[in-house]
Amino acid sequence: MRIDILRQRLRALGARPQHEQRVLRLWSQALPQDGGRRRPEDFLPAALRAGLPQLQLDLDNLARLRSAHPGEDGSERLLVELADGQTVESVLLPRGGLCVSSQVGCAVGCVFCMTGREGLIRQVGSAEIVAQVALARTRRVVKKVVFMGMGEPAHNLDNVMEAIDLLGTVGNIGHKSLVFSTVGDPRVFERLPQGRVKPALALSLHTTKPQLRARLLPRAPRIDPQELVDAGERYARATGYPVQYQWTLLAGINDGADEIDGIVRLLKGKYAVMNMIPYNHVDGLAFERPTWERAAEIARTLHRQGVLTKLRQSAGQDVEGGCGQLRARALAPEPPPQRVIVVRASQPAAS
Repeated sequence: MRIDILRQRLRALGARPQHEQRVLRLWSQALPQDGGRRRPEDFLPAALRAGLPQLQLDLDNLARLRSAHPGEDGSERLLVELADGQTVESVLLPRGGLCVSSQVGCAVGCVFCMTGREGLIRQVGSAEIVAQVALARTRRVVKKVVFMGMGEPAHNLDNVMEAIDLLGTVGNIGHKSLVFSTVGDPRVFERLPQGRVKPALALSLHTTKPQLRARLLPRAPRIDPQELVDAGERYARATGYPVQYQWTLLAGINDGADEIDGIVRLLKGKYAVMNMIPYNHVDGLAFERPTWERAAEIARTLHRQGVLTKLRQSAGQDVEGGCGQLRARALAPEPPPQRVIVVRASQPAAS
């Protein structure tokens, strides 16, 4: 369901703009529709009051909790069932963050990602995206929403932008705390500056080599890494938010000295943060994560050479933290043998 369809339904029940905003605000913040300082009978039209119980039930059914998997690091991975029975994943992150999904499956086909292996099944509607946030808020406080779950947000741009607009207004999420993550579709750089709510931008880089990037992200737009960084820099300067560059560290593939030199060439002096994320193991894939010591060395080297770098510990390592793994396990006839790799930092991540 899209938010504009929800608005049409509210208007059919006699809602005026202020009534719409109240209903959407309470829903997106996981607050009861009969809550607040003003009683519904003193504020809402009679037809809307009468329709609220069924509306609330329908909203709750947009995203239902199938299973929850808390991690030792304070994260909690949620398998979320949508109204048609399809499932997506959301992840509650430490310090008030939430990662949401924008698609069931994904068409980009990143070779190191479980979600990319199943392809695109369907788009997630804007109301279903907000419903993931509302569901998460029934479990803990959510101050930040990142669009880094299942799917490529640029391939579902209308729904994602509609969800961002609502979350950044009545949803009470700061604009810089809404993070749009993409492999670099050119449409993103056209649409994001036009929105009422301008989110922060995260660009999946993963390598500075065009040919290697084409192999790792086989169906991503063929944008040269230099062009991608240039477009990101323009958006960063226009909004005042640094771009977050995402780099999944793959042992023996993109963790060499040549890549470090390439990152410095691309990002030194840019309004940017490099997020180094050691690979989260996926059963059936041949990729491996480098040692924590090697990852920390890379982060320190980049930092010394003028690239602000943060070494991120992948959330939910002990609860199948890789995107798409929970869904894959839920769909499997029998749970496959699990190989769990838990790597803890021997020292704080670089900052």
